[in-house]
Amino acid sequence: MTIKNWLFWLFFFGAFFFCNSKTSASEANNNILTKVGEQQLTYTLPSPETDGNISIEKTLANRRSHRNFQDKAISADQLSQILWAAYGITTPIPEHPNLRGGLRTAPSAGARYPLEIYAIIGNVEGIESGVYRYISEGHKIIRTIGKDVRNELYKAALEQGMVRETPALVFYSAIFNRTIGQYEERGRSYVYIELGHSAQNIHLQAEALRLGTCAIGAFTDGMVRQVLKLPANEEPLYLIPIGYYS
Repeated sequence: MTIKNWLFWLFFFGAFFFCNSKTSASEANNNILTKVGEQQLTYTLPSPETDGNISIEKTLANRRSHRNFQDKAISADQLSQILWAAYGITTPIPEHPNLRGGLRTAPSAGARYPLEIYAIIGNVEGIESGVYRYISEGHKIIRTIGKDVRNELYKAALEQGMVRETPALVFYSAIFNRTIGQYEERGRSYVYIELGHSAQNIHLQAEALRLGTCAIGAFTDGMVRQVLKLPANEEPLYLIPIGYYS
């Protein structure tokens, strides 16, 4: 082999391995929890999985409500998967402002996406306690309250024990005008329908992760507003605990 040929193959294999190492590093960065910000604490969540080890039929057959939870942390990966299942982006369309990132895991009338989703964190590995708004675009959570509010929320939810026992909860509110503005008063029904689609995704995803959950609609709206410091245009709708059940 001539020196010229030797240099060619050296360059070729070097470029090949360099490109592969860059790709691997990029993929790794997408699969770790990234924390940024001091004034507005933000976590970019690990990338969700789109191919699991359990069939949709199996999750449907096994799904049950669980109301007793272990004192055990869930992982950031599990939280990421739950939030993605609820309202994660599946087809990015950044150029369409109303979509706020793209099409999602739950169907929405007119793709108005009126739901707002919060993660209430008490014991999640790698994430500080507090209340976080889930942002589908970028698959991240932004802290809105810097303390554990599970006990206050327990009181607002008629003292249902699972609210303060579970390591994390998903909370739904809705900005109804996003949908009513297009469909008038009929749009209010569409919002509730969409909530059902999204919440069922959580129930099935939790089952696939071997986690427990249940649906909580019994709470005092005014107290929940106060605890979570909801904006005036958001109406509280639904509360879903997530954790290892006993």
